Amino acid sequence: MIKSGRHAEGAKAAMTHTGALAGSDAVYDAAFRRAGFIRALDLDELFAAAETLGHVSANADTHIGAGVSPDDGLLAGDRLAILTNGGGIGVLAVDRLADLGGTLAEISPTAMKALDAALPPIWSRANPVDIAGDADAARYAVALEHLLADEENDAVLVLNVPTALASAADAAHAVVAAAEAHRCRMAPPKPVLAVWVGGGERASQVFDRAGIPDYATETEAVAGFMHLVQYRQSRRQLMAVPPSLPQDFVPDDGAVRPLIEAALGEHSGDGYAWLDPIAIAKVLAAYGIAVTPATLAGDPEATVAAARAHLARGDAVVLKIQSPDIVHKSEVGGVRLNLTTETAVRDAAADILRRARAAKPNARIAGVTVFPMVVRPKARELIVGIADDPTFGPVIVFGQGGTAVEVIDDKALALPPLDLPLARSLIARTRVARILKAYRNVPAADETAIALLLVKLAQLAADFPEIREIDLNPVLADETGVIAVDARVAVVPFERTRAGPLSGNPRFAIRPYPKAWERHLALPDGSKIFVRPIRPEDEALYPAFMTAVTADDVRLRFFAPIKEFSHGFIARFTQIDYARAMAFIAIEEATAQMLGVVRMHADSEYRTAEYAILIRSDLKGHGLGWLLMELMIEYARAEGLESIRGQVLQENRTMLQMCRQLGFAITPDPDESSVVIATLSLKS
Repeated sequence: MIKSGRHAEGAKAAMTHTGALAGSDAVYDAAFRRAGFIRALDLDELFAAAETLGHVSANADTHIGAGVSPDDGLLAGDRLAILTNGGGIGVLAVDRLADLGGTLAEISPTAMKALDAALPPIWSRANPVDIAGDADAARYAVALEHLLADEENDAVLVLNVPTALASAADAAHAVVAAAEAHRCRMAPPKPVLAVWVGGGERASQVFDRAGIPDYATETEAVAGFMHLVQYRQSRRQLMAVPPSLPQDFVPDDGAVRPLIEAALGEHSGDGYAWLDPIAIAKVLAAYGIAVTPATLAGDPEATVAAARAHLARGDAVVLKIQSPDIVHKSEVGGVRLNLTTETAVRDAAADILRRARAAKPNARIAGVTVFPMVVRPKARELIVGIADDPTFGPVIVFGQGGTAVEVIDDKALALPPLDLPLARSLIARTRVARILKAYRNVPAADETAIALLLVKLAQLAADFPEIREIDLNPVLADETGVIAVDARVAVVPFERTRAGPLSGNPRFAIRPYPKAWERHLALPDGSKIFVRPIRPEDEALYPAFMTAVTADDVRLRFFAPIKEFSHGFIARFTQIDYARAMAFIAIEEATAQMLGVVRMHADSEYRTAEYAILIRSDLKGHGLGWLLMELMIEYARAEGLESIRGQVLQENRTMLQMCRQLGFAITPDPDESSVVIATLSLKS
């Protein structure tokens, strides 16, 4: 994927630090990452990525029949071995690999012993494997053979600089021969990448015919390897589907709805309604998010009264102006820290109110909010929040916090929903992640607590589409956990158009796994089954299931005989988005075997959907098809669809009988005489 306009200044009008960090291009980058795209920054990189993936995937494809997934067949891991006849270019490749976050492979003891026996004593005995400037074709071949056999690396980059001591052309042919021999022995083969400096068209043709990607420089080659690594990571991430219901905590969402409605009821105008600190504390507490407690005081004397309990315990207090029209409080002198006496509190409150009224004479000022001063000397300041993007909806933002967050600009973005692995991945993409580890006398921060905070915020966004922005800044994180010192929450009215347990947040660009539709059911004969939305990992259940479906039933389902159910074929059915497509899979609880599946796919206007069903042939007539169809109809109604329809072969009398009993209207297909259309209206 390539997109222009990376530096558009789309965040200038943002109301919060979180919104400012979530610039337009950064959101696109997060969306590309979550969708599994490799992003190229220019056309050179675009074509280089296509070169790498095209050649390597072509080599992997020959082994798919051996049970190798193409997602894993391109690259088994991220460890790169480098073979070179020039020490300088080898070190340059290592430098570039480090720049791009790659991993330099180790050399196993077995491979080290084999290389010692095959190479002259002057070889480097380390990675990069420098076989010296006089390396001939035979030396290249034997070194590459041993590296390809070494289990400590996942790909090999072969470099050649021209010398007067050996033929570069002969070396290229030797590399090709060794790579092709390796492909015959290993499924899937390791990728081999090549750089023949000054080799020109002749070397390129040799490698191109062999399906080995080659590059002009070591920089381009290492970037090509990292494209493979990114592709592997993105494909694996696509298999991760966070649930729609939280598994790591239990929120009290019922306590949040009245707070949001109250804020919206008091708001007038078209902009955001901002929750007051008291309401924010209750919202966050309902989702298990620690925040400093707040007390609202209308004047200086009331402020002193609110601070008295904290001061009596020896705690300092913080005062902040409270106004729905003043978002950035420090800009109007609306914050005072570390106040330790009643006199200091009284004077500070009076000064805050005076400054705020002078700076914003038309602002609605409710008073001053009193907080206890949180002192954690070894805590890291973070920013965590939700920003709103007009294209992709809610976006989770994480990075280094404080008042200078826009200047520091250390942030990473992700599209919700999140689970703990995705949250940890988000944290790892920031610079501040490095100082979350232990250093000197500073203990490591609780990264699990930080990741769980991100998951909780994503769940809050999923449960309440009215929430448009959340800004927790700073969040203090240390070995004891996390606490939000300051928080802002913006809401807008939202009209729900769908009913049912999967309503969630329709503004999410990625729909979560709909856990609410899981069912433990029983067939008429008493057999216990578990029916749930399909997941990507259910691909493993399909081979055994399809062997229990007769060829005739397969033909009735797909309207043609299917001889081979490949990974690509099955992946189309198991990797769905839960937005336009839904599939329910029935699993026998006693054996964990797949018994059947029903699916539907909605049209672009989300008004009607086409359904299909397939059950194990030995279970026909046992009520499983009826049960699955009823569940799919219930789901379609909950989603607000107007009708569902399906094409049925006229000879499929069993299916037609069930459709009639369920209320479907049967009409001829105008385009195919052997097919009828079964349609069920869902309008009440």
